[in-house]
Amino acid sequence: MIRDDIFNQPDSANNDFKFDEKVSTVFDDMVSRSVPYYDELQRMTGEIAADFAVDGTNLYDLGCATCTTFLYLDPLISPGVKFIGVDNSDEMLKKASEKLAEHSFARPHDLVNMDMNKGLIVENASVVVMILTLQFVRPLYRQRVIREIASGLQENGCLILIEKLTCRDSLFNRLFIKYYYDMKRRNGYSDMEISQKREALENVLIPYQMEENRELLLKEGFRSCEEFFRWYNFCGMVAVK
Repeated sequence: MIRDDIFNQPDSANNDFKFDEKVSTVFDDMVSRSVPYYDELQRMTGEIAADFAVDGTNLYDLGCATCTTFLYLDPLISPGVKFIGVDNSDEMLKKASEKLAEHSFARPHDLVNMDMNKGLIVENASVVVMILTLQFVRPLYRQRVIREIASGLQENGCLILIEKLTCRDSLFNRLFIKYYYDMKRRNGYSDMEISQKREALENVLIPYQMEENRELLLKEGFRSCEEFFRWYNFCGMVAVK
């Protein structure tokens, strides 16, 4: 795994964050050091997905990045379920294809380049996974994205949504962000790296409040949703159609 040092030089955050070749090369290290309980979130995702996945249907990973989630899910999900990974970065999809080949990934699957800001197609799905993806969709299009996911899910299918959050209360918001940056320092990121990545993400990653995500899910075709994970300003939710 190549170590993430993208933001360790002054002025390395002059442009907005992009999932380009530079990021795809270090992405696995980046998320493992930047996302709290990342391995546990993947394990929980697989545990939940296994109870909803149905033979003859599709499992979608929207924002699949390097397809780490496919590797977690594969031994837990019936072989009769096809996996479909969607991402808008050719570089990420190339890295995903290489990783799956390295692991001799034999399950039927497709990797699709699709920009959810422009449109989304979900068909015959029993499970849809979005791990830290919706926060990168422009707020203007999020309602449509959730509606299209619900439309493509079978009855009793589920959406597993993991997101970074902002808090309604400014005190908690400041505290939770501070605790998050403390975690990143423990994982080897310098203050300069933390600051520069925050600047690069400022106009790209736009988090919602937990209540806003819940309202969006219930409004656009899901009959119930429940929080299954919470760590300060990170939340996992499962919604059932």
